[in-house]
Amino acid sequence: MKSFLQILGLVFMLMVSDSAADPVPSAGKQVEQSLEVPGQSRLNYLLYLPKDYDEKESSPLLLFLHGAGERGNDMLGRVKVHGPPKLIDAGEDFPFIVASPQCKEGGWWQSADLSALIDHLESTFHVDRQRIYVTGLSMGGFGTWALALDEPERFAAIAPICGGGNTIAVSYVKPIQAAVWAFHGAKDTVVPLSESQEMAAALRGHGVDVTLTVYPEANHDSWTETYNNKELYKWLLSHSRKKGE
Repeated sequence: MKSFLQILGLVFMLMVSDSAADPVPSAGKQVEQSLEVPGQSRLNYLLYLPKDYDEKESSPLLLFLHGAGERGNDMLGRVKVHGPPKLIDAGEDFPFIVASPQCKEGGWWQSADLSALIDHLESTFHVDRQRIYVTGLSMGGFGTWALALDEPERFAAIAPICGGGNTIAVSYVKPIQAAVWAFHGAKDTVVPLSESQEMAAALRGHGVDVTLTVYPEANHDSWTETYNNKELYKWLLSHSRKKGE
């Protein structure tokens, strides 16, 4: 019969071997990673390091949140269907560390899980903590708004697409400190345009820098045009939190 210390040793070895299963990211590549979130289940995500990652002291971080249709368990290929991970998979270069987690089947984005992922990335990679950005589409747009409300001082800029948020919370928590560029289709029949309009109005009432771009002919897919627009990424990079904030 094994002693208690022997059992602990076996558990430790299993944990080490499990964590070592993730491939070591290399600059310019997008690889599958996973993180054990305390008190939660494993969070799987795609991770991309910019080509010049090894040449810089730090790199900005972009967190991408997918929509409801890309949820799954150990099915990270779905995350490459839209947005930055799709573009990276097609050969596009990005000037950010790009983290693209996958929400569990039937789940919803949880700010605590996403914060744990950002904490992990900050402690593991050379992340510029003054330039952390969040973007997401549909369910991921809702997740982007929620995360920015839950951590109003953490992000330099956010770009929620065809999402919505808690306008009541805007008045009862510290206003979002990040710059906001939101996007929505005028003919969206899945998430009404009013969701983005109401969030923009609520935040502007508290002095937040908000831009809302409405595509007159777009239905729910307002993300393809948005993520194909290089001006979005230039805009994100133009924003930085002041050191000490």
